[in-house]
Amino acid sequence: MKKHRNRLLAALPAADLHLLEAHLQSVQLEKRRVLEAPHRTIDHVYFPETMIASVVAVCGRDERIEIGLIGCEGMTGLPVLMDDQKTPHSTYVQVDGEALRIESEALRKLLAQSASLHNRLLRFGQVFTAQIAQTALANGRAKLEQRLARWILMAHDRTVADVVTMTHEFLAVMLGVRRASVTVALDAFEKKGVIETRRGSITVIDRKAIERMAGHFYGVPEAEFRRLIG
Repeated sequence: MKKHRNRLLAALPAADLHLLEAHLQSVQLEKRRVLEAPHRTIDHVYFPETMIASVVAVCGRDERIEIGLIGCEGMTGLPVLMDDQKTPHSTYVQVDGEALRIESEALRKLLAQSASLHNRLLRFGQVFTAQIAQTALANGRAKLEQRLARWILMAHDRTVADVVTMTHEFLAVMLGVRRASVTVALDAFEKKGVIETRRGSITVIDRKAIERMAGHFYGVPEAEFRRLIG
């Protein structure tokens, strides 16, 4: 049996993984590819391997803020697990890379066939709910330095190396602040020696120091993942 880079798939019992594998297709996804659009039918569910998806709450044309990241630890298309087919949010590729995908209708049939598979995937739904709640807490109570540190850690958790591909403009949207504020904050991180920045990328140098900067705003959904999925 193939060893999967997606941690959610890798944690599934063999029988449930076997059910899924017959329907999974390997795809390469480019940056900014839209996976889910507000109030549109979700056609496919993706299990990221090296790509990272961003889930963004949208209000009007210009009001956007990230509410969650999904990478090699999880899956997109959570409404499908709830027997729904749409979402008010937008999900798109933030870091390009590989993923496995399945047609939503095929997944619905498998969920009806296997309560075990359904329950296992729903555990990730709980983990992601915890992430959304922690993001709301950070957006409302944390300083920009803490929020940026948390975001870098979350992105680092979902990469295979220490380099996170990201522009200042994109980060500003993710954190809901001005681009100039992101630039100042990244410069401060770099002066402390915890990261190195180049055009379009951030290299993590001292993860432990970044964890101290994020404080208690980082770690709750990560602990839920370990508790529920392993």
